[in-house]
Parts: sequence; C-alpha cells; structure tokens
Amino acid sequence: MPTPPSPYAARADEYIAAVGRIEHTDPADRALLQQWAATVNGPILDVGCGPGQWTEYLTAAGADIAGIDPVPEFIDRARADYPHCRFDVGRAEQLPVADRTLGGILAWYSLIHTPPEQIGAALAEFARCLRPDGRLALGFFTGTRQDRFAHAVQPAYRWPVDLLVSVLETAGFRVDHTETRSGRPDRDHGAILAARRA
Repeated sequence: MPTPPSPYAARADEYIAAVGRIEHTDPADRALLQQWAATVNGPILDVGCGPGQWTEYLTAAGADIAGIDPVPEFIDRARADYPHCRFDVGRAEQLPVADRTLGGILAWYSLIHTPPEQIGAALAEFARCLRPDGRLALGFFTGTRQDRFAHAVQPAYRWPVDLLVSVLETAGFRVDHTETRSGRPDRDHGAILAARRA
C-alpha cells in the first residue's frame, strides 16, 4: 500500500513562509549546531530537512552535509533554493545509506510527529548508519510529561528530557549535552547532543 501524502505537502509554501528559513531559527540554535557540526568526523545527513535551511546553513559553515525529507514538495523547493546542496526524498526509519558510514545525523524537530512507541525504530536506524562515536543532534518539544498536543500541521509530541535521554541510551547512544529553552505556551524547546557508542 502506498504511503499517504504528508499533511505538510499541501501546506509546504505556508510552512516555508512561516518557519522554513534560517532567519526564522534561534541564534542560539545556529551557534549550537555550527559548533556541533565542527566536531563531526565524516558526512552528515540532515534527516527531515524540510525545505533545506539547516542543510544550506551548515554547508556554508563548511560541513559535508546532505538533506533528506519524506515530503517531495520540500525537496523540490530545497533543490530550487539551494542548488549547491544535495537533497533527496527519504524517511528517518529507512535511510538510504550503508551501515556505519555517517559521521553525523541532524534530526532537528524531524521526529516531533513520531508516536513515542515508534521513535525507537528511527533511533535504531540512526545508530545503524552512524560510525562508532558518530554524532547526533536532536531538536524536539519538551515538557514535564510525555504527551501529544495539537500542532498546526498534525499532532506532535512533547518529551521530558530525562525520558528521551533514556530512550537514546537504549538505542545505543551516549548523551553528551542537553539543554532547554522556554518558548511559546506548550512549545518549550529541547536539544540533545549524543554520540553512538562503539
């Protein structure tokens, strides 16, 4: 059975205009991810790259990075806006790379719609693709409890930091850094930097 179109497909232009440019991102996140990318040894895959703003930003900073997203409309726009970058259609749960070939994976808000009982599959796939000590940067919505809330496009999930750290450790990662930042109501920001255990 074919995969149904993402709710983002019909709203791609609206999404890009609202939050899909690098200038929409927080300067603290830009600094964090630029520093993170500089520590990565090997190619980086921006999983759930959307319209490609982070792929382009880190390419400009000198990273060897490509973007992948399940929404063809985002990939078409990314290729048009950033023709010097590499983009392909693909999913977090089935990355088109060989075992232990990536130096880093950026998953910045790309797993927010993944139900908690399914997130382990994506993290296991990340662990498969990363080299030992390969780096993961994860952005997500955080809160005091794990729950689902009404996102503008489709339901999303909040994670307590400690709970998501535990899930990452179970998937084979060592967590090196966590941070949070207050945002809009019910939209507090969380970030985790981790490395794949050997």
